Amino acid sequence: MDLIRIGDKVISRHKIDNFITEILELRSMGLSQTDVAARLGIDRTLVSRLENLGEVRKGKSVAVIGFPIANRDELYALMRDEGVDYALLMSEAERWDFVKQKSGIELFNSIMELIALVHSYDQVVVIGSGKRIKILRATLDKEVIGLEIGDSPIQEDKYVDPAELAAVIRAIKGGKV
Repeated sequence: MDLIRIGDKVISRHKIDNFITEILELRSMGLSQTDVAARLGIDRTLVSRLENLGEVRKGKSVAVIGFPIANRDELYALMRDEGVDYALLMSEAERWDFVKQKSGIELFNSIMELIALVHSYDQVVVIGSGKRIKILRATLDKEVIGLEIGDSPIQEDKYVDPAELAAVIRAIKGGKV
Protein backbone atom coordinates (compact mmCIF):
# COMPACT_ATOMS: atom_id res chain seq x y z
CA MET A 1 0.00 0.00 0.00
CA ASP A 2 1.37 3.41 -0.97
CA LEU A 3 0.67 5.35 2.21
CA ILE A 4 2.57 8.51 3.00
CA ARG A 5 2.52 10.26 6.36
CA ILE A 6 2.49 14.06 6.26
CA GLY A 7 2.27 15.40 9.80
CA ASP A 8 -0.93 13.99 11.28
CA LYS A 9 -2.32 13.00 7.87
CA VAL A 10 -1.97 9.65 6.13
CA ILE A 11 -2.20 10.07 2.37
CA SER A 12 -3.03 7.26 -0.09
CA ARG A 13 -0.96 7.64 -3.26
CA HIS A 14 -3.20 4.99 -4.88
CA LYS A 15 -6.33 7.07 -4.18
CA ILE A 16 -4.70 10.18 -5.68
CA ASP A 17 -3.50 8.25 -8.75
CA ASN A 18 -7.00 6.84 -9.34
CA PHE A 19 -8.56 10.29 -8.95
CA ILE A 20 -6.13 11.84 -11.43
CA THR A 21 -6.76 8.98 -13.86
CA GLU A 22 -10.51 9.62 -13.62
CA ILE A 23 -10.04 13.35 -14.25
CA LEU A 24 -7.90 12.69 -17.33
CA GLU A 25 -10.26 10.04 -18.70
CA LEU A 26 -13.24 12.39 -18.40
CA ARG A 27 -11.28 15.21 -20.06
CA SER A 28 -10.14 12.93 -22.90
CA MET A 29 -13.81 11.95 -23.46
CA GLY A 30 -14.50 15.62 -24.23
CA LEU A 31 -15.89 16.93 -20.97
CA SER A 32 -14.89 20.49 -20.12
CA GLN A 33 -12.81 21.29 -17.06
CA THR A 34 -15.93 22.80 -15.49
CA ASP A 35 -18.01 19.67 -16.19
CA VAL A 36 -15.31 17.38 -14.75
CA ALA A 37 -14.98 19.56 -11.66
CA ALA A 38 -18.75 19.58 -11.10
CA ARG A 39 -19.03 15.81 -11.60
CA LEU A 40 -16.22 15.06 -9.14
CA GLY A 41 -17.00 17.82 -6.65
CA ILE A 42 -13.68 19.64 -7.03
CA ASP A 43 -12.56 23.09 -8.08
CA ARG A 44 -12.08 23.64 -11.83
CA THR A 45 -8.66 25.19 -11.18
CA LEU A 46 -7.46 21.81 -9.80
CA VAL A 47 -8.28 20.20 -13.16
CA SER A 48 -6.46 23.00 -14.98
CA ARG A 49 -3.39 22.80 -12.73
CA LEU A 50 -3.14 19.02 -13.13
CA GLU A 51 -3.25 19.37 -16.90
CA ASN A 52 -0.60 22.08 -16.82
CA LEU A 53 1.67 19.95 -14.61
CA GLY A 54 1.51 16.99 -16.99
CA GLU A 55 1.46 18.80 -20.30
CA VAL A 56 4.11 17.83 -22.82
CA ARG A 57 4.36 20.89 -24.97
CA LYS A 58 4.58 20.54 -28.71
CA GLY A 59 8.20 21.22 -29.48
CA LYS A 60 9.89 22.55 -32.55
CA SER A 61 12.63 19.97 -32.35
CA VAL A 62 12.79 16.36 -31.20
CA ALA A 63 15.78 14.22 -30.25
CA VAL A 64 15.64 10.46 -29.69
CA ILE A 65 18.44 8.54 -28.01
CA GLY A 66 18.48 4.90 -27.04
CA PHE A 67 20.50 1.80 -26.35
CA PRO A 68 20.90 -1.14 -26.70
CA ILE A 69 18.56 -1.38 -29.71
CA ALA A 70 18.16 -4.45 -31.92
CA ASN A 71 16.12 -2.85 -34.75
CA ARG A 72 18.12 0.36 -35.16
CA ASP A 73 17.81 0.62 -38.96
CA GLU A 74 14.03 0.23 -38.83
CA LEU A 75 13.76 2.93 -36.14
CA TYR A 76 16.12 5.30 -37.97
CA ALA A 77 13.91 5.03 -41.09
CA LEU A 78 10.80 5.66 -38.99
CA MET A 79 12.34 8.69 -37.28
CA ARG A 80 13.46 10.13 -40.61
CA ASP A 81 9.88 9.75 -41.93
CA GLU A 82 8.44 11.33 -38.77
CA GLY A 83 10.75 14.35 -38.90
CA VAL A 84 12.89 13.64 -35.83
CA ASP A 85 15.66 16.22 -35.74
CA TYR A 86 18.36 14.18 -34.00
CA ALA A 87 18.67 10.46 -33.38
CA LEU A 88 21.33 8.38 -31.69
CA LEU A 89 20.67 4.68 -31.35
CA MET A 90 23.31 2.12 -30.44
CA SER A 91 23.43 -1.63 -30.26
CA GLU A 92 25.15 -3.20 -27.25
CA ALA A 93 28.30 -3.80 -29.35
CA GLU A 94 28.34 -0.17 -30.56
CA ARG A 95 27.87 1.08 -27.03
CA TRP A 96 30.92 -0.88 -25.85
CA ASP A 97 32.95 0.26 -28.87
CA PHE A 98 32.06 3.87 -28.02
CA VAL A 99 33.37 3.37 -24.49
CA LYS A 100 36.49 1.32 -25.32
CA GLN A 101 37.79 3.58 -28.11
CA LYS A 102 38.29 6.55 -25.81
CA SER A 103 40.48 7.43 -22.86
CA GLY A 104 38.75 8.45 -19.64
CA ILE A 105 38.86 12.19 -20.37
CA GLU A 106 37.88 11.67 -24.02
CA LEU A 107 34.89 9.58 -22.94
CA PHE A 108 33.87 12.17 -20.37
CA ASN A 109 34.13 14.99 -22.94
CA SER A 110 32.17 13.00 -25.54
CA ILE A 111 29.37 12.30 -23.06
CA MET A 112 29.25 15.95 -21.97
CA GLU A 113 29.08 17.07 -25.62
CA LEU A 114 26.21 14.64 -26.27
CA ILE A 115 24.34 15.87 -23.19
CA ALA A 116 24.74 19.49 -24.32
CA LEU A 117 23.60 18.61 -27.84
CA VAL A 118 20.52 16.69 -26.70
CA HIS A 119 19.67 19.42 -24.18
CA SER A 120 19.34 21.90 -27.05
CA TYR A 121 16.24 20.10 -28.39
CA ASP A 122 12.74 21.00 -27.23
CA GLN A 123 11.69 17.39 -26.61
CA VAL A 124 13.85 14.39 -25.78
CA VAL A 125 12.79 10.76 -26.04
CA VAL A 126 15.02 8.26 -24.25
CA ILE A 127 14.82 4.54 -25.01
CA GLY A 128 16.55 2.39 -22.40
CA SER A 129 16.35 1.07 -18.87
CA GLY A 130 14.32 2.86 -16.23
CA LYS A 131 17.58 3.72 -14.47
CA ARG A 132 19.07 5.39 -17.57
CA ILE A 133 15.83 7.28 -18.24
CA LYS A 134 15.81 8.56 -14.66
CA ILE A 135 19.47 9.64 -14.89
CA LEU A 136 18.87 11.52 -18.16
CA ARG A 137 15.79 13.25 -16.74
CA ALA A 138 17.92 14.53 -13.86
CA THR A 139 20.89 15.40 -16.07
CA LEU A 140 18.94 17.24 -18.75
CA ASP A 141 16.68 18.95 -16.21
CA LYS A 142 13.82 19.05 -18.70
CA GLU A 143 10.88 16.94 -19.82
CA VAL A 144 12.19 13.59 -20.98
CA ILE A 145 9.80 11.03 -22.42
CA GLY A 146 10.99 7.55 -21.57
CA LEU A 147 10.38 4.27 -23.39
CA GLU A 148 11.56 1.62 -20.97
CA ILE A 149 12.88 -1.56 -22.60
CA GLY A 150 14.22 -3.47 -19.60
CA ASP A 151 15.81 -3.41 -16.19
CA SER A 152 19.33 -2.07 -15.74
CA PRO A 153 21.81 -3.25 -16.67
CA ILE A 154 20.53 -4.25 -20.11
CA GLN A 155 23.23 -6.39 -21.65
CA GLU A 156 21.65 -7.46 -24.92
CA ASP A 157 19.98 -5.65 -27.80
CA LYS A 158 16.25 -5.10 -27.31
CA TYR A 159 13.54 -4.83 -29.95
CA VAL A 160 11.63 -1.54 -29.81
CA ASP A 161 8.07 -1.49 -31.15
CA PRO A 162 8.12 1.02 -34.04
CA ALA A 163 4.40 1.75 -33.61
CA GLU A 164 4.96 2.76 -29.99
CA LEU A 165 7.82 5.09 -30.91
CA ALA A 166 5.81 6.55 -33.81
CA ALA A 167 2.87 7.25 -31.48
CA VAL A 168 5.14 9.12 -29.06
CA ILE A 169 6.74 11.19 -31.82
CA ARG A 170 3.37 12.05 -33.36
CA ALA A 171 1.95 13.05 -29.98
CA ILE A 172 4.93 15.36 -29.41
CA LYS A 173 4.66 16.90 -32.86
CA GLY A 174 0.92 17.35 -32.51
CA GLY A 175 -0.11 14.86 -35.13
CA LYS A 176 -2.58 12.02 -34.83
CA VAL A 177 -1.67 9.33 -32.33
